[in-house]
Amino acid sequence: MKLMFIGDVVGSPGRNMIKEYMPKLRRKYNPHITVINGENAAGGRGITEKIYREFLERGAHAITMGNHTWDNKEIFEFIDDAPKLVRPANFPKGTPGQGSTIINVNGTKVGVINLHGRTFMAALDDPFRKADELVAELQKKTSIIFVDFHTETTSEIQAMGWYLDGKVTAVVGTHTHVQTADNRVLPEGTAFISDVGMTGPYDGILGMNREAVLKKFLTNLPVRFEVTKGREQLNGVVITIDQKTGKATGIDRILINEDHPFFD
Repeated sequence: MKLMFIGDVVGSPGRNMIKEYMPKLRRKYNPHITVINGENAAGGRGITEKIYREFLERGAHAITMGNHTWDNKEIFEFIDDAPKLVRPANFPKGTPGQGSTIINVNGTKVGVINLHGRTFMAALDDPFRKADELVAELQKKTSIIFVDFHTETTSEIQAMGWYLDGKVTAVVGTHTHVQTADNRVLPEGTAFISDVGMTGPYDGILGMNREAVLKKFLTNLPVRFEVTKGREQLNGVVITIDQKTGKATGIDRILINEDHPFFD
């Protein structure tokens, strides 16, 4: 079986790419499960209920989040009634929403976990120990477990990949918005990549307007970051899974932009 994951959808440019390419990607790869990271989908920060439902209508089976989970306040109105929305599991106890879910597609159960890193990010609960807890729970129901680890550094995501090798089907990184070229299947059968990359503006800086980001670097003055317009891109991965064992047998990158055009 195959699982397709689309990285960090940023604003309306990212949603445009989902609308245009999701049907093409489904025809090309024929994934059984599709997961989208949507934490930047509403204007570059957070998600709305309308966008959540739009992603499901486009073919997503689960939507993961990250450090911008709470930036759009509308989320508090619907997150507890959104069974396919998964926010980082290592937010403190009592936080609204859920940190994992099980998707049932044609009789096949797939566990989805979202975790938040701590290096150069908010000091949340330990993601490694939270991973232990959730993996143990999900393994009672399925051998196929997908982990989106939303983290700043390649060292932390690599550590999580090795930590969970053989325990889960895949550990993929999100958050930096820059796709890495280290996709591989680790020795015990866990698919890994340090960062899947982003889906949205191609000519911005992490999807934001270049001038504002450059001003911030040059002056360290407060600036307003806004999603830039123009050319667009889509980044993702397709993971091939042995359905009997839950082990990954392959992980291939998806990179679509004007320099890397899509071919059916």
